[in-house]
Amino acid sequence: MTRCAQALVQLLQAYDVDTVFGIPGVHTVELYRALVDSGLRHISPRHEQGAGFMADGYARASGKPGVCFIITGPGMTNILTAMGQAYADSIPMLVISTSLRREHQHLGHGHLHEMPDQRALVQGVCAFSHSLQCPTQLPEVLARAFAVFTCSRPRPVHIEIPLDVLMMSVAGLDLRPRHLPRVPQPSAQDLAEAAKLLARSQKPLILAGGGARHVGSVLDELARQLCAPVALSTNARGLLPPEHPLLLDGVLSAPHGRELLDEADVVLAVGTELGETDYDFFGLGPLSFKGALIRLDIDPQQVLGLHRAEVSLVGDATAGLQVLLPLIPARTPLNGWGAGAVQRVNSCERQSWTPRQLVMQGLLDCLRDTLPSPVLVGDSTQPVYQGAVGYRALQINGWFNAATGFGTLGYALPAAIGAKLATPQQQVVAIIGDGGLQFSSAELLAAREAGVGLLIVLWNNQCYGEIRDYMQAQEVQPLGVDILPPDFAALAGAYGIHYHCLKSLPQLRQLLPQLAGTDDVHLLELPAQDWLPD
Repeated sequence: MTRCAQALVQLLQAYDVDTVFGIPGVHTVELYRALVDSGLRHISPRHEQGAGFMADGYARASGKPGVCFIITGPGMTNILTAMGQAYADSIPMLVISTSLRREHQHLGHGHLHEMPDQRALVQGVCAFSHSLQCPTQLPEVLARAFAVFTCSRPRPVHIEIPLDVLMMSVAGLDLRPRHLPRVPQPSAQDLAEAAKLLARSQKPLILAGGGARHVGSVLDELARQLCAPVALSTNARGLLPPEHPLLLDGVLSAPHGRELLDEADVVLAVGTELGETDYDFFGLGPLSFKGALIRLDIDPQQVLGLHRAEVSLVGDATAGLQVLLPLIPARTPLNGWGAGAVQRVNSCERQSWTPRQLVMQGLLDCLRDTLPSPVLVGDSTQPVYQGAVGYRALQINGWFNAATGFGTLGYALPAAIGAKLATPQQQVVAIIGDGGLQFSSAELLAAREAGVGLLIVLWNNQCYGEIRDYMQAQEVQPLGVDILPPDFAALAGAYGIHYHCLKSLPQLRQLLPQLAGTDDVHLLELPAQDWLPD
């Protein structure tokens, strides 16, 4: 007899899932019975939050949803933070959990892992949460989940399956995957209006976010045709190569960037929510647009957001830009706009960096330029915050982190493991602080067990440095931020991974070529007091 748990695994494989992250529990043993001999790869993190972060990194690197099997109750409370990060960054993640038998739910009888309402807990961090009440619902609900991932704004989906439903027969149930609809296309009439605005503009500006990750070379072509400066959010880094003449640094959080925005007569915002963590690091206030705003996004809620758009384009970013491209005549730069404006504003940005910022920027650039096309996965740590204004990625999804959006700690290590599992040929580097690593250090052993080759760059300032600096800026006496770090060399030894202590940039530059392409896990500790100027 084929049971619901087996049918679930079969359908996941039919939707091209090849990896599942999870920690087995007594409530998920039937899911694991179905995994045995299925061909799906199972990865065991050391915490359900790690499972979620691994699924997040896997999804970003592979372009496919990350899938987790999670137990009822504490498993779901543990994974919520990871779901929140994925929700904020529009990352596809499928969380399959169990729940109590249907006759035991909502009664408070003290059953193992009992929660009053598991779905209510999770609904704020997912596109939808569904409780499967019978196996016949399974094909429809899974199809809806994959439609979210492929045809709309991708976000986590949660499906809970009661223990008794998990055991039910699926005899006669059609287990073929459903045909998913195509991604919606922007309206031809709206695209024509947008093209008129852009064709008439003398100082156009492009803002591209994570929703533009898949637009490929069409963004480059459009920018060159318009002579338009391009600002890339954290999740869009790598859409243009580092040396591109129209590529802005992360300047729109600085006064000189805001001045450029004020000069623009038309702004095309593609796949970006225009949020604080990408465009207002330093508290200047929300963006304001003196020129006409065109918004292109797959999510209608975004194009109708805080900022009034002159033209609202709802649909696929790639298709929209491909239609716009031939409708806009090529031009030569006007009034020093285009590459001249980019050079002027980027120069202002880089001249404003402090000696501390220059050290951290040098660290990031060394990783990029010394390793072969690395994927840098960041935590909420000071070098990553510097990267928000200065890092230029070599390829899309070559730079992502938890320092924007939800802004969690402990993300980089498990997310880097997920990215490496998705793209084993890539050089993946986790950049994490001593505080963040203490959130997720147990996943060092998960990395070793999974056989991934990983570099972990540990920025050790023996405190929650960014919060300490913010407290001081707000004239608050630092409290609770000076934390005691472990002996990281001893920690590495306990986990059986390689350890290196590097006290300068030349030492790092000398070591990196020796570690490129490694099949092992290497922890590179950078003592901040040795790196930073007095």
